[in-house]
Amino acid sequence: MTALPASITETADLLERHGYLAGTALATVVFLSLRMGRPLFLEGEAGVGKTEIAKVLAKALGRPLIRLQCYEGLDVSSAVYEWNYPAQMLEIRLAEATGATDRARIEGDLFSERFLIRRPVLQAISAPAGQAPVFLIDELDRTDEAFEAFLLEVLSDFQVTIPELGTVRASEPPIVIITTNRTREVHDALKRRCLYHWVDYPAAAQELAIVERRVPGCNAALSREIVAYVQKLRGLDLFKNPGVAETIDWAVALTELDRVALDPETISDTLGTLLKYQDDIARIGGGEGARLLEEVRADLRAAG
Repeated sequence: MTALPASITETADLLERHGYLAGTALATVVFLSLRMGRPLFLEGEAGVGKTEIAKVLAKALGRPLIRLQCYEGLDVSSAVYEWNYPAQMLEIRLAEATGATDRARIEGDLFSERFLIRRPVLQAISAPAGQAPVFLIDELDRTDEAFEAFLLEVLSDFQVTIPELGTVRASEPPIVIITTNRTREVHDALKRRCLYHWVDYPAAAQELAIVERRVPGCNAALSREIVAYVQKLRGLDLFKNPGVAETIDWAVALTELDRVALDPETISDTLGTLLKYQDDIARIGGGEGARLLEEVRADLRAAG
């Protein structure tokens, strides 16, 4: 494993070497989270790069990434652990077939590590010393308050109690990254245990640097037009603004089509890589999309 960065500058450089361009504020909160051993709570619109931070950190620090993808109805058996019931039933049948009568021994065998299925939470806190993972709890706002309350207990002590086996405690706490798209408010009690950062859409210069790094084959002039166009789109009242991920997808798509500049027809034909709702596509695919392109070209000419 790579040693934790010793400064904010080292943190920013570490992320950049692995493909993530972080501003000073984000690099600062990541550095503090690592040094203080506190979970990092990242909030922001979908597609701004929250999940990517956890992936890049795991890669940069040489640690495994364990991801808990949250969804409505997520429960302990899916998130923490469950028993391998089919294998347990087979074990019971085998014991019956061999005439085994020691019920205590059979029960002890059934509820042993051999039949335990470790889900993400248990995986994250039971890693061997020196191999603590990056634990990504993705889109926490999709779960219900009951699971959120359970998670609060886990993050307080980094331990889980399994009635049949006892308490499992983390020998070394994982690096925890929690993301939310703010579809609902997460309880303050959980936020208080974390360092908080709002991940916003990047400014034009930063987004252009991201495109140039992630899509190096994209024509330089086209990259500037793409970023300027996306920045204009985010100023409209769309149902869902395009995130950085969509900007990169659009740049890749236009590069695959050998385009060197935007034009109304190309924009209309490729909007599905950038916008994900038909009402938005219909609006931009018409006259408003062409008007935006004229504004982009005028702005770029004025900027020289």
